[in-house]
Amino acid sequence: MNGAQPIVELNGVSKHFGSVQALRDISIQVFPGEVCCLLGDNGAGKSTLIKILSGVYTPDDGEMRVEGQAVRFASPRDALDRGIATVYQDLAMVPLMSISRNFFMGREPVKRMGPLRVFDHFFADSVAREEMGKIGIRVRDPGQAVGTLSGGERQCVAIARAVYFGARVLILDEPTSALGVKQASMVLLYVEQARARGLGVIFITHNVNHAYPVGDKFLLLNRGRSMGYFRKDEISRDQVTAMMAGGQELAELEKRLSEARAAGNRPPA
Repeated sequence: MNGAQPIVELNGVSKHFGSVQALRDISIQVFPGEVCCLLGDNGAGKSTLIKILSGVYTPDDGEMRVEGQAVRFASPRDALDRGIATVYQDLAMVPLMSISRNFFMGREPVKRMGPLRVFDHFFADSVAREEMGKIGIRVRDPGQAVGTLSGGERQCVAIARAVYFGARVLILDEPTSALGVKQASMVLLYVEQARARGLGVIFITHNVNHAYPVGDKFLLLNRGRSMGYFRKDEISRDQVTAMMAGGQELAELEKRLSEARAAGNRPPA
């Protein structure tokens, strides 16, 4: 990336739980203004890698660096303090609370009213409306319950919240998995905006059709091991799909299905 230093990098990271090897010798670099897509089927190790990056787990082997400095996070707060924010699938939102309350949850702005300190609704509503407007979502009433928003809009609230509070690396855990085409497009457009603003984005998904249009790099995982780490000009969408699907396994399956059909079509003896 033109001599730029990666915001975050993992070098030879491994993690095991008892006799189960969840990750083995994984390396990744995320630069400013870059989207790195982490692809793999269920059980590939994506969740474990997310939790290492976000400070939930510490690696058993290997090294993690933030802006060139070796780090060892003891908690998710350590990761947030270094500008690494994770947006999980469940979004950590309260559906019955307002958009602005969810936007500032845990970091509530307050104002004094005599001896009391109360939530500053005016400031919170103003910021929430402005930040959502920056990504093309018009919020008529920031006081409306966040549960009334579409899935794509709720994803964008969570992402906008992370960016507003200073995230430099945005980790998105399957942000489009439960969304329709229109809502997924909304989230992907915001991923593109985050890259344009100079953030590093780690986009975790199993959907190649969502990853390939926005991705700059692709790390493919299978059972905790890397199947390859590619720049976009090094691998086509079809190649990514074939690696995700497991070309050899599919070929063996097709052979077995053909044999089964042939056996079923034989006339009885």
